[in-house]
Amino acid sequence: MDNKQAVREFLDAISERRQDDLATYMAADVVDHNKIIHGEPDEPGAAFEGIRQQLAAFDPLRMHVEELIAEGDRVVARITMSGAHVGTHPRMPQPTNRSFRNEAIFVFTMAGGKITEIRGVSDRLGMFLQLGWAWPEID
Repeated sequence: MDNKQAVREFLDAISERRQDDLATYMAADVVDHNKIIHGEPDEPGAAFEGIRQQLAAFDPLRMHVEELIAEGDRVVARITMSGAHVGTHPRMPQPTNRSFRNEAIFVFTMAGGKITEIRGVSDRLGMFLQLGWAWPEID
């Protein structure tokens, strides 16, 4: 499987709520440089917990691939994310039952066909506004 296919299948596994398949696509010590969720541990491998938290909070949670670009050991994915906040979440424990749709760009570093690093940017302000969440305070 090439790197682009691995990233596409990884995003599909999230959308299809196949948590048990994530280890097929992510290295056990994957490093997430841009935390998926505020509240996940800041350590290698924590992305697994971050995705678990996402899936607990949002149903559905969709990762629609708009485009993938690969060069060397990197894959860039421009995606549209969407979902509904129906479960608990470290940032907002009470579900708002509101939906969101936003765009994100992720850069995945690959080794041996698995994701070893994740860097990403997304319209988090837009997501927070759509969900009715308060913006995090800076310490």
